[in-house]
Amino acid sequence: MQEIKCPNCGEVFAVDESGYAQIAKQVRDKEFEKELKRREDDFAQMKENALKLAQMEQNEKFAKELSAKDAKLSEKDRLIGELRAQAAGNETEKKLAVSEVLNEKEKALSEKAAEIAELKSKLSNKETENELKEQSLKKQYEDRLKLKDEQIEYYKDFKVRQSTKMIGESLEMHCMNQFNALRMTAFPNAYFEKDNDARTGSKGDFIFREAVDGVEFISIMFEMKNEMDETATKHKNEDFLKELDKDRREKKCEYAVLVSLLEIDNELYNNGIVDVSYKYEKMYVIRPQFFIPMITLLRNAAMNSLQYRRELEAAKHQQVDILHFEENMNAFKEGFARNYRIASTKFQTAIDEIDKTITHLQKTKEALLSSENNLRLANNKAEDLSIKRLTKNAPAVREMFEELRKEGSEE
Repeated sequence: MQEIKCPNCGEVFAVDESGYAQIAKQVRDKEFEKELKRREDDFAQMKENALKLAQMEQNEKFAKELSAKDAKLSEKDRLIGELRAQAAGNETEKKLAVSEVLNEKEKALSEKAAEIAELKSKLSNKETENELKEQSLKKQYEDRLKLKDEQIEYYKDFKVRQSTKMIGESLEMHCMNQFNALRMTAFPNAYFEKDNDARTGSKGDFIFREAVDGVEFISIMFEMKNEMDETATKHKNEDFLKELDKDRREKKCEYAVLVSLLEIDNELYNNGIVDVSYKYEKMYVIRPQFFIPMITLLRNAAMNSLQYRRELEAAKHQQVDILHFEENMNAFKEGFARNYRIASTKFQTAIDEIDKTITHLQKTKEALLSSENNLRLANNKAEDLSIKRLTKNAPAVREMFEELRKEGSEE
């Protein structure tokens, strides 16, 4: 696995070897033409400088060698003069000495010529090596350029061969087939289906989701756009970004990716993955060949944060549990308070009724006490009652009682 650090957000992504190679290729391709042109210029300059330096060094060496040979020849000439003077009387020795010196001179000249030929051969080999390197660089550049041109021609031909109605569907099918080819090996637990929910008024083309142990850690809203070169009105990728961001938010997806064959000659979109999050959060524009690498890149980055997502999900569940506990507590408090208010009201009503009853009983008590006093007075009056008192003001009745009492005593 390789790690790539995003220059915008600073986030580090882990990419497998295949994905890394493809991304590296994207980055290299963008600068390749500039780098190749710069290297061609540098190589030409280096070649010219190397030739000049080699010629200067060769000329300097030749000058030194010629100077040394001239010095030797001068010494030989001096020796010849001496020998001639010494062998003035001996012609044969003189000729031999002269012949020897001439042979040495010819030998030196031959050695010098051989060295010059060797240096020229080395210089020629160096030029040949530089030419081979230059040809190799040109061949690599031409191969890459040919591959890019073939790819552009493929997509142009791909669009021309289709009707306008089928263009978008064919691009969707192309991406679906790419994903299904790797679904069981690379994405066995992932959800990747058409977005058929248009209740909010619009919908994307595909939604990718993946979860582990019930915790969703990655979700991507995909939109596929294409059109024929003969279409009268040419659309731009920017024309669809706002709607795609709206769909992403409504479907609660974390990322949004526009897979586009629009603006086929625009180098910005041809060089690789284009990050447009400076306009719309977590949004990218890609060509179809980067469809699978884009999913892999975002998925691997999300996997690194899966543990944090699990902890966050657990914290959310705890908060929900606490919220439910608080709701239950508040419901209990409200029910208890309501029952307490009702019971308190009825209790007060009962107390009021008891107070009224006590007041009524107190009045009854007072009435009974008053009746008892009247009865006592009546009893006292009854005890004090006598015929004499009763007949005090009734003489006829008193006389009648007197006669009754007399008749009783006579009997």
